[in-house]
Amino acid sequence: MFVTSNALIFWKNFIYLHSITEKLKGDIVPLFIKYSLVLNKILENLITDYFEKNPSFFLVGSNMNSSNKISIIIDGDQGVKISDCVSLGKYLRNNLVEELYDFSFEVSSAGLTSPLIYPRQFIKNLNRKLNIQSINGEEFTGNLSEVNNDNVKIEWFSREPKPLGKGKISVLNNKSLLFNEIKEAKLIVEF
Repeated sequence: MFVTSNALIFWKNFIYLHSITEKLKGDIVPLFIKYSLVLNKILENLITDYFEKNPSFFLVGSNMNSSNKISIIIDGDQGVKISDCVSLGKYLRNNLVEELYDFSFEVSSAGLTSPLIYPRQFIKNLNRKLNIQSINGEEFTGNLSEVNNDNVKIEWFSREPKPLGKGKISVLNNKSLLFNEIKEAKLIVEF
């Protein structure tokens, strides 16, 4: 029979997570966890709550460096405005207990040159030109023509010799890739 009791004690940059597991003889098992793990979980919950209230936005990534600077990158189905980043920043600031954490954070949108990671980003960029590198080392450049739950389809034209006679013709090529076959996908910005 196991009985577990947990206690959190804040001490500088560490949280002492003391887990006492009592067996018949009784053992004590202490664990040390850097407080950033707990802060990341709190931030994850707050961001999830915010996105439940604002479902057109989603988290692309977050990072916390050793100087306690938190970077949060978001995207949206219709893009992200500066006011959207400010709104999320205020929401986080108002819901975090500042006395417990010494940190700074920034909220930004995924830029034009950022890789596409999530299916929602691909859907948002349907019919736009992009470059995809597969995990097999193949590279494709063309228009994103189709996105579904499992894969994307990219189309491009190439010039190939005519079957009869001299000259070349334009041929429509396409390639479907599963999301887990994509190493990196980036938009091609044309001016």
